[in-house]
Amino acid sequence: MADAPDRPDSPAVLPPDDGLRVDLHNEVHARPPARIHLPALVVYVAVLNDGVTREAEWAHLQRLPGQDGLALHDLQANFLRLRLPGHSVKWERHSEFTRYSIVQALPEHAGLGAADPELLSALAVDAAWLRAIPGRTVAAIKLALVAAAADDTQAMLTEGRRWFGQNTMVASRLGDGATVAMTDFRLRASGFERMLLVAPPSTSPTRAGRLSQRLLELETYRLMALRGLPVAKALAPMLHDAEATLAQITLRLEDAQVSDQALMDTLTALAARIERATAEHGYRFSATQAYHAIVAQRIAELREQGTAGTQTIGEFMQRRLSPAIATVAATAQRLASLSERIERAGALLRTRVDIAREAQNLQLLAKLSRGQELQLRLQSTVEGLSIAAISYYVVSLLLYAAKAAKAAGLPLNPEFAAGAAIPLVVWAVWRAIRRIHQALRAET
Repeated sequence: MADAPDRPDSPAVLPPDDGLRVDLHNEVHARPPARIHLPALVVYVAVLNDGVTREAEWAHLQRLPGQDGLALHDLQANFLRLRLPGHSVKWERHSEFTRYSIVQALPEHAGLGAADPELLSALAVDAAWLRAIPGRTVAAIKLALVAAAADDTQAMLTEGRRWFGQNTMVASRLGDGATVAMTDFRLRASGFERMLLVAPPSTSPTRAGRLSQRLLELETYRLMALRGLPVAKALAPMLHDAEATLAQITLRLEDAQVSDQALMDTLTALAARIERATAEHGYRFSATQAYHAIVAQRIAELREQGTAGTQTIGEFMQRRLSPAIATVAATAQRLASLSERIERAGALLRTRVDIAREAQNLQLLAKLSRGQELQLRLQSTVEGLSIAAISYYVVSLLLYAAKAAKAAGLPLNPEFAAGAAIPLVVWAVWRAIRRIHQALRAET
């Protein structure tokens, strides 16, 4: 039997929710595609939001008709769809860019078979509002969705070329082959690109919304992925110089006459340059790889089929995008490799400094050993002199004592008595000094 539906008064049967459970669960529903009824026109603008606050975007959305009461907390989910008379406006904020999509009816003069139709004159929002979107434009696309059967491929391509003003275009059959997507990837004087999606009249609004979202995201993420290319090109001369400098440092490591301090200063400055470049541009290179992965995913989701006489969108994009992505990846790899090589060169230089220091320490120890030997010899000499001096004073005292005894009437020869006592005095002094030395050694 199926479970009974949840009711507001149902008793709690689960442990308390994790603080992120609801947010993570609802993330899958965070940016649902629009439901687009054919025929339709989607005017899409993506702007970089670096330095643009959510409050500024909120204030701009409030300028739309009837949106004075829009609250800031309505933008906290980074997604908002405003339904206005005859059209809708969708706002999406991402980490680096914000997207605005206006979905409206396709002008009657812009259907399939039209010759390079003008589209902005029928824009449902005020052109001044579109121009005042906060941020810097990174992508702007006019996507026309028309309802028509695509049985005759060549006739469809002929009408498509006429719609694009006879520009060279690429085209793909999507999904089961009943839908055709076309574009010329050209920026027009208005600053917009154009895309054309021809779908069967039976196409559901949900499918039309999904297809349009994939096409728009495909171009947006392509442009975001390419933002790493100018950075990679700008870094190329610096990396070339850094590699040459590192090669010179490595070569000079073999020369024992070169100052270690000079090599260390040069290597430290080089390491600082590379680490600064990594810190400044590492995120951009990582973002390029992430955006490129999304582009590849969106292309796969289109399930393209080729049409005779033209490239598919995926083939055209990958052939021109892959070299740029490879350049960015190679530059990121050069940065990482250069950092590792600098670290190895630094280790070699530290080894060289350690060896030189050890040699100096050995020389210092040798000098200390020679000094200690000289000190021991001097100490032995001083000890000998000390024994002689002490013995002399002791014998002198004995001489005075003998003279005193003679003066007192004892039959002594003072000089003979003093001379006879000399060997005994010298031995006693020597023995006393030896005992002092033994006592000191025992204490240490």
